[in-house]
Amino acid sequence: MTISLYRNFLPQIDGSLFLTDGGLETTLLFHHGIALPCFAAFPLLRDEVGRIALRRYFEPYLRIAAKRRVGFILDTPTWRANPEWAARLGYGRDDLVAINCEAVEWAVDLRNAFTSPVTPIVINGVIGPRGDGYRPDAQMSIPEAADYHALQIDAFRRAGADMASAVTMNYPEEAAGIAVASREARLPVAISFTVETDGRLASGESLGEAIETVEQASGGWPAYCMINCAHPSHFDSVLAAGGTWMQRIMGVRANASAKSHAELDEAQELDIGDPADLARHYRELRSRLPNLSILGGCCGTDHRHVDAICGACMPVLERA
Repeated sequence: MTISLYRNFLPQIDGSLFLTDGGLETTLLFHHGIALPCFAAFPLLRDEVGRIALRRYFEPYLRIAAKRRVGFILDTPTWRANPEWAARLGYGRDDLVAINCEAVEWAVDLRNAFTSPVTPIVINGVIGPRGDGYRPDAQMSIPEAADYHALQIDAFRRAGADMASAVTMNYPEEAAGIAVASREARLPVAISFTVETDGRLASGESLGEAIETVEQASGGWPAYCMINCAHPSHFDSVLAAGGTWMQRIMGVRANASAKSHAELDEAQELDIGDPADLARHYRELRSRLPNLSILGGCCGTDHRHVDAICGACMPVLERA
């Protein structure tokens, strides 16, 4: 298996513990009362009020990383900032390029306020699916996906992002296309899949099959793989079965709730689950996944969950 040489430029690759944030959109919507048309956070970058709201969201996570003396992967709020979703919100391609560049510049400013020798911060350009995150309803071939997502990837590279991440990927070809486009741009990338309650992608493939598709198509370009937007109980049996593909998984960003995607899609209230119970799941995951060192959350999680997860996975860390 060929592995990207560019992975060596990322500080999290050495296995040091890095945190991420939790569920950006669900927190802004349910906890902060901020309307997000099309579930998109990137329009908040266009005015000072929105930028302040984003900063207030991220600051607790950055303080946790500083307190715990671990690294942090700082995401841009660009999960929906691709051509199809942006068009629904009235943004053209030129606007979209500018927004993705602005997102990186905003993250760099925030990093400058919090980075330290004990808390390295990585700027991560976030890429979401062209279609729905829960349903593979806009499937593309690998070349089509590479062409479609190149706009965002190129903007991240030009603006100075350290890496990109494709998150909530629910079929292999789109993920593979993003990996190919990132290789062409020479930008390190992480690929994160979501799974259903049976541990398989919505398109039917296993995690191992999806990762292998990405590896073969891109020549092993991704720096690492992740799982996000699923509760650990949904993929626990898959990990129990084992496989060499599990060595490629370095990160998990789980949902707070054990409900299915269909149930969450219909929910009128946020299910935050139990932060302590979720943290115990993560501690068990670290015994299953030999390279798991990037810990964060997804839908329904907030800074309380991430702090509990970090504490459970670092039991010998002195509590400040």
